[in-house]
Amino acid sequence: MLQTVVIVVHLLVAIGVVALVLLQQGKGADAGASFGSGASATVFGSQGSATFLSRFTAILAGVFFVTSLGLAFFATRQADQMSQAGLPDPAVLEVPASKPAVEDVPVLDASPSAPSADEVPQVQEQK
Repeated sequence: MLQTVVIVVHLLVAIGVVALVLLQQGKGADAGASFGSGASATVFGSQGSATFLSRFTAILAGVFFVTSLGLAFFATRQADQMSQAGLPDPAVLEVPASKPAVEDVPVLDASPSAPSADEVPQVQEQK
């Protein structure tokens, strides 16, 4: 139950962080505002929304970090419970080796793989 709540909060905070990062202006966007290009008409004052959005983004990033640690704790606890259940470890299980299927491969007659010396054409040197 608690794990489900943490997952839902984690997802909502992740979506919020992405949205807030996309809403914020870059550092270079403030250069035009300092020369009077509509900075006085902002909703959040003359500084704009940079401080409000950056603080709220930092808070959501902290919550995201805490929920990530909480999910890691739940995963570790769940893995410990699985190891105490008495089930064999899949990596340690031994599978009996099967015999190679030699009967399926036809045996070829012994023939020389390389041509003999009298079958190789001789290269004549030109003078």
